[in-house]
Amino acid sequence: MNLSNKQQSFVDAMSNYGLHPNRYYSRTELNMVAETIGMKYAPAWIVQDSSRRKGRGVFDVPEFQGDTSNIPTGVRASSTTVSTPTASATPDMCAIMGMTGGERTSLVPGVMPDYVAWGHYKNITTIISSRKFAPVFITGLSGNGKTTMIEQACAKALRDCYRVNITQETDEDDLIGGFRLIKGETAFVYGPVVEAMKRGAVLLLDEIDLGSSKIMCLQPVLEGKGVFIKKTGEWITPAEGFTIVATANTKGKGDTDGRFIGTNVMNEAFLDRFDWTMEQEYAPRKTETRILIKKMEKFGNVDRDFADYLTRWAEITRKAYAEGAVDEIITTRRLENICKAFSIFKDRATSIDLALARFDSDTQSAFRNLYEKVDDTIAAEGSVGLDGLDTNPTETVEEVRPLGAGLRGHA
Repeated sequence: MNLSNKQQSFVDAMSNYGLHPNRYYSRTELNMVAETIGMKYAPAWIVQDSSRRKGRGVFDVPEFQGDTSNIPTGVRASSTTVSTPTASATPDMCAIMGMTGGERTSLVPGVMPDYVAWGHYKNITTIISSRKFAPVFITGLSGNGKTTMIEQACAKALRDCYRVNITQETDEDDLIGGFRLIKGETAFVYGPVVEAMKRGAVLLLDEIDLGSSKIMCLQPVLEGKGVFIKKTGEWITPAEGFTIVATANTKGKGDTDGRFIGTNVMNEAFLDRFDWTMEQEYAPRKTETRILIKKMEKFGNVDRDFADYLTRWAEITRKAYAEGAVDEIITTRRLENICKAFSIFKDRATSIDLALARFDSDTQSAFRNLYEKVDDTIAAEGSVGLDGLDTNPTETVEEVRPLGAGLRGHA
């Protein structure tokens, strides 16, 4: 296609904005590029051309080749397509898949059309967009969207994100780098921390409280000064834009109630190197209902009443958990799984039962009975329906205690 001057200006702006070539682009990305050259929206010659549409809100711009110097050889930076890598590129491909949680081959997370922004999303996006070094520690109970929030903030800011899942065995060799056998020869390969530093990317340390003292090698990195690679004698200085965001289920003080086995008490000097700690609670019920409706739309079976019942139910279980009436909790992730099951089985009761199957029998019974109090369409014969029950979470917790008798010894 021969481009006009105006069209060429937009393609040039894509490169100037820092987009990677040879992948598909969301409408949000194209709109943000358009703003840099005084346009209100992405150009019609792209978004109104059906041949360029590669999915919902995703478009191909083959005219954009860009600067490929920072893209590993043999890797096509697309969320859907990967070229056949050469033998020498295989380690790069595997590394990128590992650094992105195995979800994509582009280091820039894809925009989730069904994502609902809430909580600390705006602040995290502002920090990441500033390109300043500002390490942040995000803590909160499981399944409330901490990691997704960070990745979507990176997607919004069009920032490379290196995701590293920390475990008890994670050490300096995993993070900083080590010698690997490549094509029959031993060579030093940089780890994700060094790669993120060199590219000025966002380093996402997921579940950092599962790590041992071996992750103390990150202490100088958290100071923003760089890191010395002892095995090669190199000093790596972070490029502009490099920053760190860590997630954890605890505040680094260890697990106090047995829910997060494997988490550790973290070094205080290490924790003190994070500029800020942000606590992420579960989304407010109104917001969580929006999240579930979005998921239902994605799964193709929308039931707004069911979404409302689910969030009312989850809110009460969380209140009961906070007050010690029950040991378990219904997370946002579990609610989304219920929505997926509902799209398959088209039955509320089956979807609820599948979600509760992971709990012990007493908890299953307590939570199932509690749900029946919220949604009388699946109430068992003789059970208490919604009529006559005040479903204010604080007062309903008192109704839960008899149902959860034995779970924590509360009557």
